[in-house]
Amino acid sequence: MPRNILNLPSYAISRIEEDEHDYHIWAEASGHPSSCQHCGRREIVGFGRREQLIRDLPMRGKRVGIYVDTRRYRCRRCGKTFYEHPPDMDERRMMTSRLADWVGKQSIKRPFTHLSDEVGLAENTIKNVFRDYINELERTIRFEVPRWMGVDDIHIIKKPRCIISNIEHNTAVEVLSDRTKRTVMTYFQNLKGREKVSYVAMDMWAPYRESVQALMPQATIVVDKFHVVRMANEALESVRKAQRAEISPRKRRGLMHDRLVLLKRRHDLTDEEYLKLTGWAANYPLLGAAYDAKEAFYGIWDMKTRPAAERAYEIWKSGLTSDVREAFQPLVRAVDGWRPHIFAYFDHQVTNAYAESVNHLIRVMNGLGRGYSFEALRAKILFAEGSHKLKRPNLRRRQPGWLLNDMMMARSNRYAMDTSDADREINYGADISTLVRLIREGKL
Repeated sequence: MPRNILNLPSYAISRIEEDEHDYHIWAEASGHPSSCQHCGRREIVGFGRREQLIRDLPMRGKRVGIYVDTRRYRCRRCGKTFYEHPPDMDERRMMTSRLADWVGKQSIKRPFTHLSDEVGLAENTIKNVFRDYINELERTIRFEVPRWMGVDDIHIIKKPRCIISNIEHNTAVEVLSDRTKRTVMTYFQNLKGREKVSYVAMDMWAPYRESVQALMPQATIVVDKFHVVRMANEALESVRKAQRAEISPRKRRGLMHDRLVLLKRRHDLTDEEYLKLTGWAANYPLLGAAYDAKEAFYGIWDMKTRPAAERAYEIWKSGLTSDVREAFQPLVRAVDGWRPHIFAYFDHQVTNAYAESVNHLIRVMNGLGRGYSFEALRAKILFAEGSHKLKRPNLRRRQPGWLLNDMMMARSNRYAMDTSDADREINYGADISTLVRLIREGKL
């Protein structure tokens, strides 16, 4: 009899054939049912056979098919017939349980088409296994509700989606299919423990603000300064592009190459960059005035207190010259419309590390769009193996009073896990920095 290369003791192998792409293995279950699966009585007799093809894990680079000789039985008591269930088989599909588990894990890392070719299953079957696997993860994994919540945009497959993050721990806890008010409201409505949220950092997208105000009124809304100062750079860029249209092609190319110089803070410029900036400002006063306005606006965020920052903003707004006021008008409207939430930054500062981490994730996810669905990319973000940031239960010394026959064990195991709720394992979500690293290293 051929050796059991399957490493499944519940099967007895009768024949093995191998070709260029596949292993074909004929086998029979080692054990058989002893009672009727309908009434539970033991009065069953054989009533025919059939051969079933069950897919298994790839082996030595080849697909594996197990041809199982399955018996049919009839119950003498209830008269019903049934086929025995092949051992180690997935309950829903004609594949082994271990293959279903492997496909589920691999489907987060690799396109469905690649897995379909590797294991010999239809692509739709791979998708269904993926969905079952993700549904099970959704059921069993619970992310801690953030005290400091981030609500931001992440572009996946050419569409902005809403990403929910835990700012204190720099983790992602949810990615929504879009950023509409209805979708965001539904998420917050179903979020158990949302009353624990104290602060919500967001960009200036009205549906986010309206959703938080409606369903988490206890939370303070804070607009991260990154989203605000970015608009000052956009205003400067609009002046630069308008200026380019009025100069010679040679100077236009130079102005395009010096774009990053204009976007830099003055105190970060090298001597060479400072000379370039001075030259552009001298030759094109409008560009110089826009740069000065941008720098002055950045200076507001160097203030130490909220009252000082608000006074600095009023001075900056009133000091805008007529030639640059139009370019900076979108920024003025945004600050005036979101003023309480923008200046709340000075009371509850969001770290720049959070904003930078989300931006890094956006950039690397944009490169993964081809060949993946939104559901697959969402799973990559939330359920990547090894990416979760966990707080393990504490180790605590056991209390006195152990029984005498436990003394010897106590000497070698002085500490034991405290399973109280206060020391339960906490999952803060998928660490964003780890996700970025795994994607860049090609491990996800």
